[in-house]
Amino acid sequence: MRVLLIEDDRRTADFILKGLRQAGFSTVHAADGEDGVFKARSEAFDLAVIDLMLPRLDGFQVIEKIRAAGLNQPIIVLSARNAVEDKVRGLECGSDDYLVKPFAFAELLARIQAQLRRSSALPDPMKLEVADLELDLRSRKVSRAGVRIELQPREYALLEYLMRNTGKVVSKTMIMEHVWEYNFDPGTNVVEARIYRLREKIDKPFGRELLHTIRGVGYVLE
Repeated sequence: MRVLLIEDDRRTADFILKGLRQAGFSTVHAADGEDGVFKARSEAFDLAVIDLMLPRLDGFQVIEKIRAAGLNQPIIVLSARNAVEDKVRGLECGSDDYLVKPFAFAELLARIQAQLRRSSALPDPMKLEVADLELDLRSRKVSRAGVRIELQPREYALLEYLMRNTGKVVSKTMIMEHVWEYNFDPGTNVVEARIYRLREKIDKPFGRELLHTIRGVGYVLE
């Protein structure tokens, strides 16, 4: 899952980015309102976390411009402004939730997960299933045929992305953009290496291949 963080305070941004990456999210950071709007319009995100007191454009303006562009991903406001009128204005201009600073990261993460569940079109947004492979979004546990599979955070994020796109071929570029935080470098083999390690865990011990390579195109889980 891909999260856009628009926050001008470097320490706060670093704290949130570190926590989200450890939780398996791919994250992109913008330090001012104009850059935040640009990134929101030019890249695909599953959710945005936006501070209100931003340079160049404030958070209210950022949210309004994102919504005016027809983008409907969940938005969580993160702000030290705790007046009722600020909360009401934030919700009225298009945000989905409002968290007051200072905050516990565990609460922010819970709110992000709740918004992603609500926005999901899956019949059961708490569990992803492909054949006998299961991924539980609540506990972040993965199993196949009832056998628990231990994954590293990046392997988990890769598997979640593939499972959310079951039956669809995803390219290396798409994987790099959604699972990692940087643009595709045709010279790197990081995707192939992670795919290999994932196959060793979710396919090889079970005798039936779910993760397939489509030569010259990408990968598909089905």
